[in-house]
Amino acid sequence: AFDLTEQRYVAVKIHQLNKNWRDEKKENYHKHACREYRIHKELDHPRIVKLYDYFSLDTDSFCTVLEYCEGNDLDFYLKQHKLMSEKEARSIIMQIVNALKYLNEIKPPIIHYDLKPGNILLVNGTACGEIKITDFGLSKIMDDDSYNSVDGMELTSQGAGTYWYLPPECFVVGKEPPKISNKVDVWSVGVIFYQCLYGRKPFGHNQSQQDILQENTILKATEVQFPPKPVVTPEAKAFIRRCLAYRKEDRIDVQQLACDPYLLPHIRKSVSTSSPAGAAIASTSGASNNSSSN
Repeated sequence: AFDLTEQRYVAVKIHQLNKNWRDEKKENYHKHACREYRIHKELDHPRIVKLYDYFSLDTDSFCTVLEYCEGNDLDFYLKQHKLMSEKEARSIIMQIVNALKYLNEIKPPIIHYDLKPGNILLVNGTACGEIKITDFGLSKIMDDDSYNSVDGMELTSQGAGTYWYLPPECFVVGKEPPKISNKVDVWSVGVIFYQCLYGRKPFGHNQSQQDILQENTILKATEVQFPPKPVVTPEAKAFIRRCLAYRKEDRIDVQQLACDPYLLPHIRKSVSTSSPAGAAIASTSGASNNSSSN
């Protein structure tokens, strides 16, 4: 659509509720949706799709107005091309990490919880340009009431999310809900990077979500295996291992991820290059620093 007030193109998403739902279910859906939009509307980062507005159309439908991006998502790209070069994949990961760093530094911090190729938009449709993260429908707010720095926070929506990209702690079943932290997003980054490099998911690649749950695939994912082809640098493999550490206590968090040795040298190098990806990363890095200092 075209926003006549702001003179810009926007993406308008119409959310249709099932007319057969009970009023209580509709109310809960609206409550959940409004919570997501309140979170999303406050976010301001060049690597995150901007939410401009949301409003009801009638009792059974409402609209969200989002920043318009012409390109397809990373999931579409991988289905078309299967994989990409390490340089291209690293550029995408660096930009995702920049956005996660921002989400971790705002108050209260946010766990995205549903990072996957389908929620990463490629702005120009290629693997060597800018990306934007979208869909905060499952995001978790780490406020003082629900989160502490030692244990994390209770996972109140166990069973939601996209299982190939969630870490083992999200699948632990017990008397109490499992505890999570921003290390959930770090695991997702490792899975996405692996998939970009190898053209397949590291765990449960040919399984359905139901199979993953029934066979405890992720709970058994104690160590990541790397195919011999295509050739990937030892540094990239070591980075993936750090992201996919089975025990959350052994896994790096978002702050450590943002300072990871595999990413830092290339960020400095990218600032001095004139390539579109380099420019995007340089501007992202600056934007993140500005956001955290304001």
